[in-house]
Amino acid sequence: MAIQQLNLQQVNQEIQQCIQNCLDCHSICLNTVTTYCVDQGSMHTESDHIRIMLDCAEICQISANFMLRNSNFHVRSCAICAEICDRCADNCNRFGDDFQMKACADMCRCCAESCRQMALAMA
Repeated sequence: MAIQQLNLQQVNQEIQQCIQNCLDCHSICLNTVTTYCVDQGSMHTESDHIRIMLDCAEICQISANFMLRNSNFHVRSCAICAEICDRCADNCNRFGDDFQMKACADMCRCCAESCRQMALAMA
């Protein structure tokens, strides 16, 4: 019983961390698009770049919501969230030394890893 309770507590902590990573990723992607990229112009406002950042923000919000309500679909949402976060991070990394874009890419990578682990652990 104690081992089962410990495992459940560990899974609970992992889910809570994944939820927080998704919420943080949602926030930085949305904030970067609306307050940074628009002001920067040029490559920052390319439609493919804006689209992937908005896709990333939205799937992160969905995944967090699915986990918060213990949806039966949260494993699948986490799997696609990891994929989209990886693509968003790759896209943001192409801006080189741009601090805001690097911060966004780093958060996307963190979220992708967390969601990937959640999808694998719960599958």
